[in-house]
This record gives sequence, C-alpha cells and structure tokens, in this order.
Amino acid sequence: MHMADALISPAVGIAMWGVTAGVASYSLKKLNIEADEKKLPLMGVLGAFVFAAQMINFAIPGTGSSEHLGGGLLLAALLGPYAAFLTLAVVLFIQALFFADGGLLAFGCNVFNLGFYTCFIAYPLYKRLIRRTNIWFASIIAAVVGLQLGAFSVVVQTVLSGKVELPFTTFTLFMQPIHLAIGIVEGIATATVISFVMKTKPELAQQTDAPMNRLIGILGVLALMIGGIFSSVASSKPDGLEWSIFHTAGTDELRVTTTLHTMLERLQQSLALLPDYNLKSGNVSIGWIDIGTSISGIIGTFIVAIAIMAPYIIRKWRKEA
Repeated sequence: MHMADALISPAVGIAMWGVTAGVASYSLKKLNIEADEKKLPLMGVLGAFVFAAQMINFAIPGTGSSEHLGGGLLLAALLGPYAAFLTLAVVLFIQALFFADGGLLAFGCNVFNLGFYTCFIAYPLYKRLIRRTNIWFASIIAAVVGLQLGAFSVVVQTVLSGKVELPFTTFTLFMQPIHLAIGIVEGIATATVISFVMKTKPELAQQTDAPMNRLIGILGVLALMIGGIFSSVASSKPDGLEWSIFHTAGTDELRVTTTLHTMLERLQQSLALLPDYNLKSGNVSIGWIDIGTSISGIIGTFIVAIAIMAPYIIRKWRKEA
C-alpha cells in the first residue's frame, strides 16, 4: 500500500505528515533510544530484512494481483510496537527518497497506513490471540485486521482528497476483498519468519536485551540474499492498491493536480538513486538476475541498516575514540 502523491491532496498529505510525526515522537519518547541503544542493531537488521522482503512481490492466486510482506506486525512481534513503528518509518522513507517507491507527500499516509494499524492495533490483538491459540492463527487474524484497516484508511484518504476517479463505495469494494486475501498471505509469511526467529533466539518472545549477534548475522545475510538475488524473481503483477485503482478508475496512474505535486515529483526523481529499483540507464540482466534490482536490494539493505543503527555506531565510536 505504498501510495503515490497523485492519490492525495496537499491538505491530506500535510495533515498525515503531522499525525505520523506525532506518533513517531511519542514512540521515540516511549522507546528512549539512549536507554535502549542495544536494541538498535536488531532494529537495523530487521529493518534491512523488511526492506529486502518488500522487494519480492508474489502472486495472489486467482486475483491477478500480487503482494509483498508489509512487515509492521513482524517488526512489532520482535521489537515491540514503538521500535517497530520507527523502524518501518525509516524503511518507507528510504524507499521514497532513494528508490521513488511511494510519494514524498504521501509519506505520512504510507507510514500511518502500514505502521500505525499493524503496530498499535494488530499487534495487541496478536498478543492476546497467541496466549489462547497458536502463532499461525494469531498472525493471520492480526495481519488481516491490520491490512483491512490500512486499506480502508487509503480509501478514506483518497476520498478526503477529492479524487473523483476513486468513488468511495466502488473503491472500497475492490480494496477490502483483495486485501483480505493479501492479509492471509501476509499472516502466513509473518508466522513463518517469527517461528524461525524464535527457534534461533527464543528470548525474543520476551523482548529482552540478551545478546543477538548470531541472529543479527543470520538476518543480515538473509536480507542481502533476498534483496541482492531473489528480488529479481518478484511477480510483475500489480499490488493490491494498484489492482484496486485500475479496476476502479480504469487506469493505474492518476494525474498530478497541483504545483506542490509537480515540485515533489521532480525532487523525488532528482534524489532517487535507482528509481523503481532499476538502473537509470535501463534494465540489464545476467541470466534471470536483474542487475538494477539486485544493486538496489544490496544498497537499500545497507542504507536502512546504517540509518537505523547510526546512533549506536556514533556512540560506540565516541567511546572508543
């Protein structure tokens, strides 16, 4: 659900930037980075893993759509809701800034839709369900709830933005069912990763500060492999949002309408190192591996990890200096 700027008005975009900044500020206060700086390496490698995983779209059978791991619920289950929200916000910011994935004006909407509902609504539900059922049922139900709320939020934001091409009822009837199917797949993928991590480091279930070097190393290697190699086999089918827009408006691209839209679009194009995870000079392939996508996955993985771990790295460097 990476919204493009063309889907929202400046008023909605700016308002959602404010809301998201408020949630991020609250999360920073609750997390207390100085006290919890030992958690930053795990946040960094999990953020890198989610970045890489989001590059792999896999087809949803019988829908003509595809899906990638959102990651909000996964991050919350392993890091807690506050660290998870901040980690996902960094991932989405780097995607928008360096890879033109999701609009700059729409950044607040994207963080809120993908992060707030999964971290602060779906995750508490997951915690309650896992005490009574199992990780698979809890993950699927929580993922479905998080994605349904996020999908409906997208509809509300486009309606408030006055996008007449996306009427409320019709857009909702496409968005909610497709994201129900996507939510089930998201839940299965989330449970699979959580199960693997818990077997490797079971103390993460209590979100303790136990040493995580081995787990960090494993997740780092997996992130590089996914982003650098397996991202090239991603499905080319439209994701749930693109699919819903096309079936509602008859096109997957809406026109930008204001000077601010145009200005931000040009800024994003100038900043993007690898727009849409491809080389600016065009696609180059070696066998089944797309070089631009592979480079994007590797660079993005490192940028996300370093951006999140920067306070930890700086503090450690100062102590040793």
